[in-house]
This record gives sequence, structure tokens and C-alpha cells, in this order.
Amino acid sequence: MHDRKILNEQLISSVVEIAKEAGIAITEIYNSDFDYQLKKDLSPITAADNLSHNIITERLKTLTPKIPILSEENCNIPYKIRSQWTQYWLVDPLDGTKEFIKKNGDFTVNIALIDNNKPVFGVIHIPVSNETYWGSKGNGSFYSNENNDVKQIYVSDNHHNPIRLVASRSHPSEMLNDLLEKIIDYEIIEVGSSIKFCLIASGQADCYPRFGP
Repeated sequence: MHDRKILNEQLISSVVEIAKEAGIAITEIYNSDFDYQLKKDLSPITAADNLSHNIITERLKTLTPKIPILSEENCNIPYKIRSQWTQYWLVDPLDGTKEFIKKNGDFTVNIALIDNNKPVFGVIHIPVSNETYWGSKGNGSFYSNENNDVKQIYVSDNHHNPIRLVASRSHPSEMLNDLLEKIIDYEIIEVGSSIKFCLIASGQADCYPRFGP
């Protein structure tokens, strides 16, 4: 199964709505008193992570029953099995759990379609602001605001002056500091989760120096 057979306007619209539905559920927990636990790797997890995971996986199974799903909350699928997949959904049901716990709003819902080891479609939804970014191979990238006004977005043709760099709120880096010492004029935008990629995709920032996986 290839992206040209599965990717169409209806599928894209449906997955965007799935991300928004998960975002609504996440926001309800975000606005309440909630607790969190630590996973084996000591990263935090909340009820919102699990609820978003359940919503997304259930909807995707109904929408595309033949396409497997790899989510951060079910990543224990053996590699021997996953390595045979030619196409699958890649999901982070709540990217930026640390930001969610801090209640600074910098968390997202991420869903991507991977075909032959390459992303061919992806959506990032920001629940707190109800903003959504999505793009697909050959069809461009788009943004919708809280009023569902849609516009096409582009990366910047020319870098800003001073150059705008995005950096993580929760993961300071000595390597980033070393890089900044070599740049004469710059502006740092600190933001959490995959919102950093949204700022690059929409031309609001120029570069995201990332030194880890």
C-alpha cells in the first residue's frame, strides 16, 4: 500500500479532526487537578497521554484498519514485527508532557503517516490555542487558527535579522550554548514540544539546532 493510494483530501481532513478531538480531551484534563507517574525511562506520563492515545488509535483503526499504529504509549511492539511494516501511523498522543505538567501550554498532539520509512503526511495540533498545522507530500503545508480559518504556510525564503532560533524550554544544551557563542546576532525563541517545528514550517523562525535524537 502506497501513499498515492491512501492519501487524499478526505483522509487528511479526517486525521486533522482526530487530532483536534484528542486535543479537546487533553484540554479537559489539563484544566483539572491531575496527577502523573514516571515511566521506566523516568519520563512522566499522565491520564491525558493515555486518553489521547486511546482516542487516536481507536479512530485510526476505524479509518484505516489495514494500517498498523506505532504510538509512544504502545512502543513495546517488537522491532521484528515493526521492521516489516511498509506503511504505518506514527503517533505521539501528547508531545510535551513536561510542559503539560508545568501548565505552560506548550504541548501538542502529533500524528504522521510513514510510507517506506519516509513521512508523507503529518499533523500537529496545539490544544490550548486550538491551532493546527498539517502537510502532505506534494500538497503543501497548512495552518488553521481557533476560528478554523485555513491558510497555506511556507518556510521563510530569507532568514530574519537577527536570525531566529528555536530552542527547547525543558532541555537546555551546552552544545547549543557553544553554537550561540559563534553567532553574532540572534534571537532565541524558547518553546516546548513540536511547536518548534511549526514555527519553522510557517516561517516564524529560521533554525532549530538539535543535537540529540
